[in-house]
Amino acid sequence: MTQPGDNACGMQDAMQDSVQDSAQDPAHAGGRDGFLHSLDLFARQHRAGHWAGTFGDFLATILPAAPERVARSSHQYIWDMMRATCLDDAGGTLRCSLFADDLFGIDEALARVVDYFKAAAAGSEVGRRLLLLLGPPSGGKSTLVILLKRGLEEYSRTDDGALYAIAGCPVRESPLHLVPHTMRAACRNTYGIDITGDICPHCRARLEDQFDGDFMRMPVERVFVSEAGRSGIGTYAPHDPTTADLADLVGSVDLSKVAQYGDEGDPHAWSWSGAVYAASRGVLEMIEILKVKREFLYLLLTLTQEKNVKVARFPLIYLDETILAHTNLAEFRKFLQESENEALLDRMVIIQVPYTLNYREEARIYLKLISSAAPAFRDVHLDPHVLHAAAVFAILSRIQDGDDKEAELVRKVRIHADEEVDGVNRADIRRVKEKEKAPDEGLAGVSPRFVINALSNAIIGSNQKSLSTMDVLLALKDAIENDARIEARKKRKWVDYLVLTRKDFYNRWVKQDVHKALFVSFEGEALELLSKYLDEVEAMLDNRTVKDPITNEERRPDERFLRAVEEKIHISESGKQSFRQEVVRKAMGAYKRGAKFGLDSHIQLNDAVQQYLFEQRRDVLRLVSSSKRPDDEVRTKISAVEKRLVDEYGYDAHSAREALNYVTTLLAQE
Repeated sequence: MTQPGDNACGMQDAMQDSVQDSAQDPAHAGGRDGFLHSLDLFARQHRAGHWAGTFGDFLATILPAAPERVARSSHQYIWDMMRATCLDDAGGTLRCSLFADDLFGIDEALARVVDYFKAAAAGSEVGRRLLLLLGPPSGGKSTLVILLKRGLEEYSRTDDGALYAIAGCPVRESPLHLVPHTMRAACRNTYGIDITGDICPHCRARLEDQFDGDFMRMPVERVFVSEAGRSGIGTYAPHDPTTADLADLVGSVDLSKVAQYGDEGDPHAWSWSGAVYAASRGVLEMIEILKVKREFLYLLLTLTQEKNVKVARFPLIYLDETILAHTNLAEFRKFLQESENEALLDRMVIIQVPYTLNYREEARIYLKLISSAAPAFRDVHLDPHVLHAAAVFAILSRIQDGDDKEAELVRKVRIHADEEVDGVNRADIRRVKEKEKAPDEGLAGVSPRFVINALSNAIIGSNQKSLSTMDVLLALKDAIENDARIEARKKRKWVDYLVLTRKDFYNRWVKQDVHKALFVSFEGEALELLSKYLDEVEAMLDNRTVKDPITNEERRPDERFLRAVEEKIHISESGKQSFRQEVVRKAMGAYKRGAKFGLDSHIQLNDAVQQYLFEQRRDVLRLVSSSKRPDDEVRTKISAVEKRLVDEYGYDAHSAREALNYVTTLLAQE
């Protein structure tokens, strides 16, 4: 398993490149011409064809071509939009690439959302439940809903996403509602589709007034989902509960039109501006839903269950829409305490959207937020471990530690990052992760916003265009100590987590970088050392001799060499035999699979090899980084080490020098 500082596939290097590339090139490829080409391509792909005609034209041309698409419910429409980007992973879980570029580390929650729409689209009772996303602030709930809404807007402009409605209908209802109930069985026999729902009061009055009941002449048109145009997407955000009015959801009498039509019960005199009408055929987003009055909730749940709403002076109004709500944990816990809410809870599908517990995925969140920041922030160079170190601290704050020792906390963080740890091989990581995860882990702790705010303050407070990991850890410490919302006990614990992050993660990463930068042929030397260790171990276990590469004489395996390597990772005398057997077993397993046993095949042995080689270069490191008045030879060595850190490990000149000085300090303390 490679670490964030590894040259082979260190994600932090790619992160830094991405941040800097986005600052230099808005199109990320091809400059201005590439950006214009991408815009033109997007416009051509989303150039939707408009269509308008009578209901008779619709029955003759549109319905026969794709009857199942025409008759889709809102859940089926959303599922078809999502299904185009869904793939099965190795575990059989549906993954939707709609979220891939913006939501990181919450795959389990996303899979449940996908499964909800799949089940609802299939016609199960799940489709009659309100979908509630529950989680801590800045956990991705709002982003998830935004991505669904943007996906619907784009999908409606494709051929597969064509959506047709009665022209001029305030709720953009399906033209199939015009088919009389006595004719719907014949429609099912002819086209294989079921028609549900009734024509709205507005269109019923219009049909009688303008077309003398001849529904075949009723105008039909293609419509497009647009949040800004209040078409297929409605949004409601609660305000003062004492002044909140149901009219915000279901509309009210338009007094300016009462005089014109002479009756408050005339559909033309009704304001169809409510959020539930805007969401018809699509999705209604309810922000902080549990803050609304109870009558609001009953209206929404009745709409979800029965697909209709009742307003004064009108019969039931049929509305087909998906209600997608989100709220935070504090409001939900308050809601749970009231026993009269049990019936409401029974009509909800609740999906928890926690913070990620994978520090690599958390770092990707920071990268996304930085990439969208102002150039003054994007242009600041971050050393290759800044985001990962900040992420480790955040994950530590989200794990329920109880009385766990520091070593156990470190183990948990690494397991959640799918890293191999002592006693858990890569194949068992998922099982161990699920077994050891506490129910509430990820529902509290440091939010991404907190980390980004601290990072922003560090950038603003620095006069340099470069930030080191230590700069950011100190900025996080300052943010914790000066945040009045955090209680004193939690402040002390979080500061301890910063110390643990530095001691057990950053120290290891930066030492690895400097180790490798000290010698040009590190990979070759490390592989040679690994090969020698395997040869000696196999000979030791088989109780046979080995040929000395220098004297060409047969000799016993070099026990002193084996122990020198193993002691670097604290393998005890009593535990050496089982460790050696495990290494050989993995090497043989790789050989049988036709794979190569390399440095990334055994994380402990990898660490041991690196530390063993580093010990041989310890004097060189002290020389290059501690000379107050370096001569030409020392200056050349310093420059070579710094250059390699810059060229191959994602540092700049300032952070490379800081890394060298920091590792030298660590050596002095050992």
